[in-house]
Amino acid sequence: MSTSDPISRVALKKITPDVSTAMGALHGAAVSAARDAKVEPEILELIRIRASQINGCAFCLDMHTKDARSQGETEQRIYALNAWRETPFFNGRERAALALTEAVTLVHDGRVPDDVYAEAAEVFDDEQIAALIWAATVINAYNRIAIATRMVPGGYQPAAK
Repeated sequence: MSTSDPISRVALKKITPDVSTAMGALHGAAVSAARDAKVEPEILELIRIRASQINGCAFCLDMHTKDARSQGETEQRIYALNAWRETPFFNGRERAALALTEAVTLVHDGRVPDDVYAEAAEVFDDEQIAALIWAATVINAYNRIAIATRMVPGGYQPAAK
């Protein structure tokens, strides 16, 4: 075990502000697409939390569990999200969105399986599926940014309603 100080990581917003702004715009566009497609905001937070669990992103887990709570999500569902298949706490749309999120997040395991996509297509229309894929893609990108730059969790507070 090293006793030296941790290596200082690059501040992406400071070094590459144009790219950071573009990433924020992508996030905003994905949120707008989901809103326009009438994807429930609760589903978007479940997507963000679940992908962040898979990726081990402490910063994003801190942020999105706080956001979910501020939107009325229950502690029980947040705590059980890592084992969503084993619980009765999630409805069919949420389950389909979570399965699709896991497949997109773990795409290196062998693509998004047809059965997962078909399950999503049973409860979401094409616009909604597109919005779900964008939501999963954006949070996966943010997870990688936060992990690579070692963003410190704990300080985030949801915006006041």
